[in-house]
Amino acid sequence: MLGLLGVLALTAGCGQGEGTPTTPSEPSATDSGLPQSSEPVDLDPADFTTEIDNEYWPMDPGTQWTYREADERGQELRVVVTVTSATKEVANGVTARVVRDTVTLDGDVVEDTFDWYAQDSAGTIWYLGEDTAEFKAGQISSREGSFEAGTDGALPGVIMPGEPAVGMDYRQEYLKGEAEDKGEVLSLDEQAEVPAGHYNRALLTKDTITIEPDVLEYKLYAPGVGPVLVLGVSGGGGREELVEVSTVPADTAHAAGTTPLGESYG
Repeated sequence: MLGLLGVLALTAGCGQGEGTPTTPSEPSATDSGLPQSSEPVDLDPADFTTEIDNEYWPMDPGTQWTYREADERGQELRVVVTVTSATKEVANGVTARVVRDTVTLDGDVVEDTFDWYAQDSAGTIWYLGEDTAEFKAGQISSREGSFEAGTDGALPGVIMPGEPAVGMDYRQEYLKGEAEDKGEVLSLDEQAEVPAGHYNRALLTKDTITIEPDVLEYKLYAPGVGPVLVLGVSGGGGREELVEVSTVPADTAHAAGTTPLGESYG
């Protein structure tokens, strides 16, 4: 694993933190309390809040992250992620914060997604589903990937543990045969150099997909900022880097009042 982090340092400006990454201790699901694979979880809606202040991805309404993504075909995409003032009660009873993720190519929208996040009392950010649409020539071409925890067998997952530790692993989302993403914390002491700046003490995760075993991504999260760098190193993908963080009116991202699928949010 240390050799891998060294390679990442050469290619992505990470892996050169002040300390040497610790060898993962590989805690069990029981040790971490985080969901694994298809195991069910019984979430108490009263234990959740839409006020998300996890150190590695604080989501204050109105916060907007702009990313530059170079995909595997050499195209340069613009990705804008905005925390809205809207909330949604998902099918499992938890009320989530709505975060809009819009991808454009040469000014044209190619994908538009509303993600649903909530934070539990331990500070863990849960991912509860998404309402997504892909576009071609201005028209919706696919809605594949949309899911909602508590519906059709879909289960919630974790995006960021409340107290992350090296070796923690967890499912990020689960819908059998369609969405089976996993994450693992590799280091808490990395660096990342992106257009938005230089970040220290970054958390590094390894993200994989059970049903797509060739896919592998590394993501770096900076304290107080959120995701700053994503590297797709296998199975497609590219490099997505943070360009700037700004503040916009919290209702900007859903000014039309609907998602690409026509669902209203409050």
